[in-house]
Amino acid sequence: MNAVRTLLEDHDYIVQEIDGGNDHGEDLHVLLTRGGNRTGHVLAIQVKAGRKYKRAKGYTIPVEDHFDDWRKSKIPVVGVVFDVDTRKLYWVNLTAELWKAQDAIKRVTVPRSSVLTSETMPDFVGAIEAYMDSTGTKLRDFTLEEAFIAVSRALDGLDPNNVPNPLFEGWAELLFRHEAQARRIARLLLQVCPLLLLASLLAFEWPYQVRFVANYTDLNPVLTVGSLYILISWMALTIFFELRAGRRPKETGNWLINICGLYLWIPVMDNGGGPKWIGGSLVAASVIISHFGLLTLLMFYILRELDRKKSRCK
Repeated sequence: MNAVRTLLEDHDYIVQEIDGGNDHGEDLHVLLTRGGNRTGHVLAIQVKAGRKYKRAKGYTIPVEDHFDDWRKSKIPVVGVVFDVDTRKLYWVNLTAELWKAQDAIKRVTVPRSSVLTSETMPDFVGAIEAYMDSTGTKLRDFTLEEAFIAVSRALDGLDPNNVPNPLFEGWAELLFRHEAQARRIARLLLQVCPLLLLASLLAFEWPYQVRFVANYTDLNPVLTVGSLYILISWMALTIFFELRAGRRPKETGNWLINICGLYLWIPVMDNGGGPKWIGGSLVAASVIISHFGLLTLLMFYILRELDRKKSRCK
């Protein structure tokens, strides 16, 4: 939009950006001038930018639900596509093209020959003025304020659902301008949140785990619980990085759920009054699982990464 506005203002045309409340498929109002005087020719511009609008033989602008709005507009609605690779602008008279359509269409083609630059600006203006003169849509004897009022009336009453909520519009504008970064941050937070939740749970559980080991065995409770926590942490991190790589470590996930389900609730519920042999057996099993489980986890994924490296070298 900045590129279009700058180009038009460099030729002394009067440009007004349409705010969210009046945006029904038009981004800019433009009053054409000649020699510093307004000519009475007014148009609306819809701006699109991005590779998704690029086609093999040109560009395209989706009509969506604006077919009747653009076709019946009392001022011509011009579509402009900004090629993000070549940094060039291309245009098409949407109103004129939609009048040619017998039925509602989904998109309007923008030919590569319709490039909009400082050199082609006279041809663009001439085509728009000729169209408006032939259709009788040229404004006469108007002030600047009256012209914009007339344009607004021409676009009024199209779709009240497009009127923004000012409480959230600013946030939406910020996300819109940084959509790609916001998506990456949201995806990362979605992946990290389970790790943060598990870390918080382990921190909460620590005193209960230490008390449980001390009540039922003579083992060092800090080392015993610490070894179990190391296994759980390694499994959680393994799952995290596997998911980021696009793989689903189903078996590792099942083991993590089973270990957490067994060892993260019993110490909290236990008050030290249960049979000593049951508590001792659980602690002994946790020691075995911690050591052999971690060894198995490391061997499995290291060997898999080794195989992956060998396959890439072939």
